[in-house]
Amino acid sequence: MIELNFSGIVVGVCSFLIIGLFHPLVIKAEYYFGVRFWWVFLIMGLLGLAGSLFVTHQILSVLLGVFAFSSFWGIREMFEQRERVRKGWYPKREVKL
Repeated sequence: MIELNFSGIVVGVCSFLIIGLFHPLVIKAEYYFGVRFWWVFLIMGLLGLAGSLFVTHQILSVLLGVFAFSSFWGIREMFEQRERVRKGWYPKREVKL
């Protein structure tokens, strides 16, 4: 009898969803808060990294690592998003007083 291991598929699908979540999250965060929101991504990344080190369940540990490094990547992307807004590729938020 063949025994199937679905953990790779679960990690792959969840990684895809986590990374896919960060794309609009970075765009919205930069739109509403500018790049001064980068530290929130840093804290999320550090918490995910710590969680990855201390969680004993292997799949959850891996997914926390993916979340952590997606958060760290989000910091870089936030600054690149600012440049894309400056180039006119994305709308700039107009602040109303």
